[in-house]
Amino acid sequence: MSDSPVAIVAGTGRLPELLASSITSSGRKVLLVLMGGFQPDWAAGYTSFEAAFEKPGRVFDALSKAGCNELIFAGAIVRPRLNPLKFDAKMISITLKVLPALKGGDNRALNVIREICEVEGLTIVGAHHYLEELLAPVGTLTKSTPTQNDFADIERAKSIVKHLGHADTGQGAVVAQGLCLGLETVQGTDVMLDFVANTASNYRPDAKGGQGILLKAPKPGQDWRIDLPAIGPETVENAAKAGLSGIALQSKSVLILGIEETVDRANELGLFIHAFDVEDLPDTQAPQ
Repeated sequence: MSDSPVAIVAGTGRLPELLASSITSSGRKVLLVLMGGFQPDWAAGYTSFEAAFEKPGRVFDALSKAGCNELIFAGAIVRPRLNPLKFDAKMISITLKVLPALKGGDNRALNVIREICEVEGLTIVGAHHYLEELLAPVGTLTKSTPTQNDFADIERAKSIVKHLGHADTGQGAVVAQGLCLGLETVQGTDVMLDFVANTASNYRPDAKGGQGILLKAPKPGQDWRIDLPAIGPETVENAAKAGLSGIALQSKSVLILGIEETVDRANELGLFIHAFDVEDLPDTQAPQ
């Protein structure tokens, strides 16, 4: 195993902190790349580098000087409003690649960023490489289990999420009684669940029918090294606020950030968490 530091481009959420802790526990050092002034409290215990979106040349130089050859993207980062007056030489040289990509879906943007990093000699590593134990195992993880109505909604949601992924739009959907109540877009899962909580009360016509499920799965053809979907206790709480029966995940391809805590919270709230076999959702890409 290499003893060089691992660089983490750290965004919001719990994933970067869990990742940094896991890597340092294995004996490797971590260098956090904090973009656009982002400064999470937990980062104080790690070596970090404050980076500007307009100056990627400084980032590559810092990683080279630190001896980093592995780079991990973890957590959500809001797309920046770039100021061309602040572009460094590296940014100017890649502008024709970067700017059009930022106007497309996440897959397109992240793939361009990955290609640029690889040209600089960096190896892009998926968060699941260090946190494989957080990938959702096959089966129902909670005391509550899906009903036949829930399974019907899961099947409907699989189809929707597959097509949503092909459009490079999102990784999740909410379905209740066959009706799509919400689609995940660039704003993320929590915003979608809040929308469902505030708008869906009149769209469950059968009082005895399924109350709805949230389904999360990677986009078809998605590079898992860059952007695996994830849930955590907050997702469970927001699903409960939306009045859903539970959460369905594509197994071995969705991260559960704090499995015990997340499952315990679902049990407390009476929701199920069910991970369906990856073979049930065709056109997917295995971890790299």
